[in-house]
Amino acid sequence: MPATIAITRASPAEPEARSLIRRHLDQMAAQSPEESCHALDGSGLDAPDVAFFLLRREGTAIAMGALKTLSGGGRELKSMHTLAEARGSGAGRQMLEFLLHQARADQATTIYLETGSTPDFLAARRLYESYGFVECPPFEGYAEDPWSLFMRLDLPAAA
Repeated sequence: MPATIAITRASPAEPEARSLIRRHLDQMAAQSPEESCHALDGSGLDAPDVAFFLLRREGTAIAMGALKTLSGGGRELKSMHTLAEARGSGAGRQMLEFLLHQARADQATTIYLETGSTPDFLAARRLYESYGFVECPPFEGYAEDPWSLFMRLDLPAAA
């Protein structure tokens, strides 16, 4: 019998969310210098311009993701993270597909993201590329950074 998967809007203050956020922040801090770490903490994910979601398998949160509203009708993917013990299960792909669907439903025109440029982030970059994301210049408050890679997806063209 296939596992039951549910993706729902959640509060970053929920215990399972706090645990996922902490693991994400710890991993990002281990892979990037502090000044190049752009992950949002719980208060940043609880902002009015951010929609935060949890993916639960059999009732347990194993992945998270968020959409931040940008000026001009765009959205930024934030805090995409799957627990290490759930990697390879398709949870990251399911979360990405959900967030892309959500952005389209919100009539967003473009999705942007910032990810790491080092080999640690290669799997994430390949996932994004497989959905049509392409490299782009820094956007909405970001600056050039050798530790960062910026990507965008034009939603109407990708639909």
